[in-house]
Amino acid sequence: MRRSVVPVLLLVLAGLAVPSPAQAAGNTLTVNVGTTVRPVTHVAAGGLYAVDTGSKPPLDQMYPLRLNHLTQPPPGTQQLGNGATTPCCDGALVAGKVTSAGAQQFWRLPDIYPNFPYRWVSWADWESKVRTMVTTRTAATGTTNVDGYELWNEPDWTWNTSSAGTFNAGWTRTFQLIRSLDTVTPVVGPSYSIYNHDWMVAFLTNAKNTATLPDVIVWHELDDHSYNNVAAHVSDYRAIETSLGISPRPISINEYASPAQVDIPSVAAHYMAVFERYGIRDAERAYWYEAGTLNGLLYNNAPTATYWAYKWYGDMAGNVVQTVPQSWLDGVAAYDSTRKIVNVVFGGDSGANTVKVNGLAALGSQVSVKLSRTGTTGRTTASSATTVSTVTYPVTNGSITVGVSGMDSLAAYQLLITPTSGVPTWQQRYEAENATAVNANRFSSASASSGGYVGQIDGTANSRNQSFVDFLVNVPTARAYTMTVGYANATGATATQGLAYNGGAWQTLSYPPTAAWGVFGSTVSTSVTLKAGWNVIRLAKGAPNLATTTGYAELDYLQLA
Repeated sequence: MRRSVVPVLLLVLAGLAVPSPAQAAGNTLTVNVGTTVRPVTHVAAGGLYAVDTGSKPPLDQMYPLRLNHLTQPPPGTQQLGNGATTPCCDGALVAGKVTSAGAQQFWRLPDIYPNFPYRWVSWADWESKVRTMVTTRTAATGTTNVDGYELWNEPDWTWNTSSAGTFNAGWTRTFQLIRSLDTVTPVVGPSYSIYNHDWMVAFLTNAKNTATLPDVIVWHELDDHSYNNVAAHVSDYRAIETSLGISPRPISINEYASPAQVDIPSVAAHYMAVFERYGIRDAERAYWYEAGTLNGLLYNNAPTATYWAYKWYGDMAGNVVQTVPQSWLDGVAAYDSTRKIVNVVFGGDSGANTVKVNGLAALGSQVSVKLSRTGTTGRTTASSATTVSTVTYPVTNGSITVGVSGMDSLAAYQLLITPTSGVPTWQQRYEAENATAVNANRFSSASASSGGYVGQIDGTANSRNQSFVDFLVNVPTARAYTMTVGYANATGATATQGLAYNGGAWQTLSYPPTAAWGVFGSTVSTSVTLKAGWNVIRLAKGAPNLATTTGYAELDYLQLA
């Protein structure tokens, strides 16, 4: 939702208060390391109009956030959001940058119009625009990671019913036009500005009856306390699906956080927690200010205070594990079993509070606990995170209890819990289920490293449905590394995939046959020459400019030595 001055004032006039986390101390956030919620995919790490061309923002500032998903305007956009004087952030022009950062993107089709709210012209005008945008996508045979056309945006208040007819009828007509031009790229929606049961029932009933169901369900969470409503909204939506006999759709909250919330680090931690907890596929910070700033996480390309909460979140690997909040004290946690690192990002209460972490037996009889803090300096001040303390704690019955005194209810905090010795200085193993899986799916297996893997890496036809996995890795020095890949291949013959890194030439990686699908333990190794810092390694069944591959393989992990 790009809102100009008038709609923002309407929020104030409607009496929506600035969020006010509880001020009472004495609460406990409980982290249960042994209870896995889902693989780490950094669900909340995304934004609307977050990325522009060039160095706005710099890739080096994007990489640490492990961006999951973006919503960008379509090719040829004329949208002038939030007082901009020239259009920006064209999804076709930023596609390479988005892919390099490990993200995927929706194209928001109505942002072809210059104004918001949109000014409807005619059906002939709209359908001509849709044809141009979609054929631009289908012609971009070297572009990957465009995983949806967002058919409209906030139709509950931006669709011109008097001139265009009802939105549901307009959805059907536009959906059918898109499918006549592109049968592959997902269509997503309805993208209501708020969740509303009756609207969703009417929309889904029409979509089912007309065979125009969206591939991904989208709505926005923009009220000042929306994070309190996510659970109820997801539950209600799933009940509607069941009642109508619709197969479960992934859920995208592709705009979240009100203007009053978006620069409060503790609120960011709350959204991370609820989106991970309740099964959201991806979520994007709303676009209230300048485009191309990662939605205010950067100002003049320098990190603001909230950036660090997302950076800590981006550092997570392995599996998201259960967190149990108390009062306003909440957060998200992950366990990387290969490095034995527990990473907790939290906030929401002031004064003296507690984080209790259970399930730490694998880390030894004592652990090192580093507590960090990022403050509330706002969106126009460059900021750094600070280390509050580093303390060794004894592990008693697999648990530690960490007291955090002097908390600021608006700040965010990180607990980084590691063994007292033997922790590698850089991440060497990267789980496939944590990576960017394009036209492939994540599965669980008891024999897989960290319990998950990526399978159904099967597509080869074109850049809209080719299948690959992109690993974003960070290495300390420029040199050759031995890369080991854990895999399964039950075809009965050697399978091959393409291997490329940092946009370089394709090599072939061969996988000898293994006993069964979803059963892991086999590995292959090769050498890769990487630059110091961030690198993108792609393993592909099909991808632009990749020659024919043979057979199929499932991916467990990638390890650099």
